[in-house]
Amino acid sequence: MAGIPDVSLSAGCRTMPLIGMGTAVYPFGCETMRSAIIYAIEIGYRHFDTAAIYQSEQPLGDAIAEALLLGLINSRDELFITSKLSCNDGYSDRVRPALEKTLKNLGLEYLDLYLIHFPVSLKPGVNVMQLDKEDIVLMDFKSTWAAMEECQRVGLTRSIGVSNFSCKKLTQLLSTAEIPPAVNQVSLRWVHEQGVSMLVKSFNKQRLTENLQILDWSLSKEELHMIDQIPQRKGFPCVLFVSDVGPYKTLEELWDGEI
Repeated sequence: MAGIPDVSLSAGCRTMPLIGMGTAVYPFGCETMRSAIIYAIEIGYRHFDTAAIYQSEQPLGDAIAEALLLGLINSRDELFITSKLSCNDGYSDRVRPALEKTLKNLGLEYLDLYLIHFPVSLKPGVNVMQLDKEDIVLMDFKSTWAAMEECQRVGLTRSIGVSNFSCKKLTQLLSTAEIPPAVNQVSLRWVHEQGVSMLVKSFNKQRLTENLQILDWSLSKEELHMIDQIPQRKGFPCVLFVSDVGPYKTLEELWDGEI
């Protein structure tokens, strides 16, 4: 198989592999996750994506430690690790403690990329999968992002970014940001052909291997045109963050029309 290409995020930051392994699975947590990650490292994956809500930080950290012991990698620096800030911690005074907890779960000293998972805050302590509509509050982008910037400045993460932000919300964040987001992670179609980093998600060894074989072929212009005609829609529109009593009363408001 061909080597995984990478892309530069921003000046002074390391490059990000264009193919990575996602660890989100529902119900959260998976007994086969650790062994699947070790196998992924063995066959060449170097980018791994986790999040506080996925409950996959600890299994990923355990897999990294075992891969080092087995000699599959020589150092943690060979890996690109991404994690995400939970909506419960979407407040300026909770960002750094949340990242420090993530690092403890992973057994790492730093992340390569830390993302705001959603442009929404929840009351602290709320279970995101069992929330009441009154628990949803408007995120203060300015102060929350400033806390993210501080985490980068002190070396807890090499880069920072966002996830599931519409263009309008991203513009709002950029209006006060001192460090611009390196990434806006969203779900896209045929992303590799567009030169965008993508995350594949399977704990099946055969499928993990097959997903890397995308590097051995490409779509024709005609095929790309045909795919381009397929209407796009969000696979996970986050209806749970829409409420008559919350900051976003419709999906249109949450996504600013980018549904």
